[in-house]
Amino acid sequence: MNTKPPESIVNASESELKKFGDLAHRWWDPQGPQRALHELNPTRLAYMRARCTLRGAAVLDLGCGAGLLSEALAGDGAHVTALDLAPELIEIARLHLLETQAAQPALRVDYRVQSVEALAAETSLCFDAIACMEMLEHVPDPASVVRACATLLKPGGRLFVSTLNRTPAAFALAIVGAEYITRLLPMGTHNYAQFIRPAELAAWLRISGLQLEDVSGLLYNPLARSAKLGRRTDVNYLVCAIKPT
Repeated sequence: MNTKPPESIVNASESELKKFGDLAHRWWDPQGPQRALHELNPTRLAYMRARCTLRGAAVLDLGCGAGLLSEALAGDGAHVTALDLAPELIEIARLHLLETQAAQPALRVDYRVQSVEALAAETSLCFDAIACMEMLEHVPDPASVVRACATLLKPGGRLFVSTLNRTPAAFALAIVGAEYITRLLPMGTHNYAQFIRPAELAAWLRISGLQLEDVSGLLYNPLARSAKLGRRTDVNYLVCAIKPT
């Protein structure tokens, strides 16, 4: 199994890694603690499809977890590299990929226990698209992730981010509602202080040399068990940014 990169370029807290690593064995259970991710996944994938060509593209999936989006991207014909710093999640991702390959032998994902900063220190201008979904609000230095993504993108490449806005509505729905009332998410999944306002994310993108193309609301309905794009960005939202040619 891969080892963790040097501490100097690990942008993560041990408590966060343990929290999500402990969920690894139920990650692919659509009724389990990651049910919301299963139900968000089709909308996240459609958002990327609408803004870049995935077939044949080199795509990086950051904070890939056990591979929900990674396998979907590979199923669309992308050449996927997927990073996570929780070894338990990468192990489950690799095992699930082996099971999937029994029916889809051409499916390939390069899973790595590695930080995006470490990858950016090794290489640059590698990827046509980078997905960073539900990750930025879990790292100590989200601006560092954005800088590394800018290094790794090819000119004309796109960065796709989904995260949570720091608003009373997001606190009420994503923490009080989802974690404490409906128990849709395990308690302690989110820290409100780490939620990110769109203006903050836009500033990090601009400083890193990326141009903001789109901000869309990601509207999740737990009763209908589905998500859709919309104008409201006060809870979940998606962002697309491009690296100028």
